[in-house]
Amino acid sequence: MPQKIFQYIFLIFLSFKTMAQSEISIETNNDTAYRIILSSENSENAGLILKNYLDKVFKVPISILPKGESSNVAIYLKVDGNLKKNTFSLESDEKSLYINGQNEKLLRYGVYTLLEKWGFRKFTASVEYVPEKTIFYFPKNTRQIHEPSFEYRALFYPDAFDESFREWHKLDWHPDDFGIWGHSFDILLPSKENFEKNPNFFALYEEKRRPESLCMTNDTVVNLVVEKIAKIISQRPDAQFYSISQNDDVIYCECEECKKINAEFGGPQGGLYHFLNRIAARFPDTKFTTLAYLHTYNPPIHLKIEPNIYTLFSPIELDRGKLFNDNSSFKKIIKNWKSTTSHLYFWDYTVQFSNYLSPFPNLHTFSENYKFLKKNEVKGLFVQGYADVQGDFSELRQYILAKLLWNVNIDVDEVTNDFLRGFYGKAAPSIRNYLALLTKNQMKANRYLDIYSGPVQSRNTFLTPEAMDQYDQLIEEAEKAVNDDVELRKRVSKLRLALEYVYFEQSKFYGKDPHGMFVTDENGQKKVRNGLTDRVQDFVTQCNQLGIYELGEEGVSPDQYLKDWLEIIKNTTSHLGENLEVIFLTEPAEEFKGKGSDGLVDGNRGYKDFNINWIGWYGTDPEIEIKTNNLDFNHLNINFLEDQRHWVFIPKKVTLLGLYKGKWKEIEKREINDLTENYTNNSKQLGFYSESFSMFTTIRILIQNQEDLPFWRKRKNKKPMVMLDEIELLKK
Repeated sequence: MPQKIFQYIFLIFLSFKTMAQSEISIETNNDTAYRIILSSENSENAGLILKNYLDKVFKVPISILPKGESSNVAIYLKVDGNLKKNTFSLESDEKSLYINGQNEKLLRYGVYTLLEKWGFRKFTASVEYVPEKTIFYFPKNTRQIHEPSFEYRALFYPDAFDESFREWHKLDWHPDDFGIWGHSFDILLPSKENFEKNPNFFALYEEKRRPESLCMTNDTVVNLVVEKIAKIISQRPDAQFYSISQNDDVIYCECEECKKINAEFGGPQGGLYHFLNRIAARFPDTKFTTLAYLHTYNPPIHLKIEPNIYTLFSPIELDRGKLFNDNSSFKKIIKNWKSTTSHLYFWDYTVQFSNYLSPFPNLHTFSENYKFLKKNEVKGLFVQGYADVQGDFSELRQYILAKLLWNVNIDVDEVTNDFLRGFYGKAAPSIRNYLALLTKNQMKANRYLDIYSGPVQSRNTFLTPEAMDQYDQLIEEAEKAVNDDVELRKRVSKLRLALEYVYFEQSKFYGKDPHGMFVTDENGQKKVRNGLTDRVQDFVTQCNQLGIYELGEEGVSPDQYLKDWLEIIKNTTSHLGENLEVIFLTEPAEEFKGKGSDGLVDGNRGYKDFNINWIGWYGTDPEIEIKTNNLDFNHLNINFLEDQRHWVFIPKKVTLLGLYKGKWKEIEKREINDLTENYTNNSKQLGFYSESFSMFTTIRILIQNQEDLPFWRKRKNKKPMVMLDEIELLKK
């Protein structure tokens, strides 16, 4: 045998020998397997969990011995109140292991950590992995202290509703931990019961009393809120926190007293914390949370916050495709918060709320962002996802986020690959490539990734038709790789739902253009592409089978999605003005240009979603010209959208002018006076009739937007928007 080969084999032998000497080895086939010894009276539950998992691997079931018993080799479990808060330890000597937790829950966390070290996994609430091993190893004579990166770790994703999943991944659960949760003003002082009789309890905003918020300086309001909180505390005495937070709106009080407080302490957030301080002082041993959100985004100035107030910083407008550390204004604000409060928590928005199934490539930001939060002394996180709905990559997202919440220093790539292998099997490489390509395309486009965006807005970035073809090929590869495994194929098929959803949404936008839902037949009539509606029906069936009961935060169910699809099919029009030249004399808002001026005469009317087909002018008056060139028509219809929730209103006035022999002639002027409070989406068609239309070479449409927002939607820094889609020219 050559000398070098001999030396190499000897080194391998030596390394194995050294490892054997330095590690405890537990043989799963040994009849004298380890015992579990409960070293404290309240460690029984942890012992049963450990036994349950190890019995799935060990040849002989492991015995659990009570406190005081001993064994030659054992795993000792102990609740040790002397440990530092929020910690557990894994320890060993020459033969035995010791798991110690500061309390019962942390002892269980120690058990789950040991199981993970030995290769056990809990990928979702229902998908676990049990390793096939003959020997488990653990270093001898070691002491590993485990402490979380954040003291509070709540995850709002589907499997977080399962207690066993939360326990395994060391997660808190806000429904249990909060006596009052989230936006709470209307719980603490209900407007339905009090506004009509006592409007002065509520905010004076833009010179009107509004039920959406409270007056921060009204002594009676303070006393009523204190009474309500005292009642809630008596009903939920074991809760960790109680939320005193603004409603989900930007309204705040501007009465004379509140104005003074706001001016003194830096803005409406100053008024809020002045109000909170008065309440928190009445309950010094109770922890209160409040949201730093919208108009309370910035910290107050010159105001000491009571020590039992916890701020839940909730920056909803951040670009979710970028790292926090690359946002200079955000870094400045969080630095200011760090110096303002010692109890800074963070509300993270991690999915696309308007389209749960649409791809949302932000996974690459999680690790660095949470390291940034840890570095800036954020103490706790509430991570909002899809709630109990299965969204795009919801399983992977919740898994990575749960791991990061406990330890920001994990290797995310390693964790991701481990999950993909375990959850998708042989499909993992293709799915990893799909994820990588999504991220690459998003980063290359370098466009703002908005939590309220969607497939149409991303059609020119990471969801281009070309990119969609590549994604489709990768998912097809993944499907073929697991074609013989029903369960794995089902998991991969859920990923395809995302691509199907994107295709359907974009096809509505493209209309009769390439990639659109319509084709034009020999009679000039539009019809849906062959097989497309069948695909939508299959999509809906799969969503219902998977329990995906809504497709976005606004609550559209799969069945309703199909109904809307069928309505859109009927919402087409064929008219004489299709493909005429249309000129914007007033440019629409940049983010609402749709397909441009051609989209106003493509024969495809907008439906309910303002992101699809509608073209919008924000705070300006649209002026549009159509080159009709003496076209023979006598009806002109304009379709407008009304979506008051998003500040889209029907216009105040529409004027038609015609160009005849170089001069403009007024054809008709229409005043619109039926603006009423309405929060359902509607389209309104204005029809104009004139036998003189054909005498004009150009028709000019002047649309007067609402001059101001109606009082029921009055908000600072908001303006009315007018949106229109199809302009139809007909001969009747």
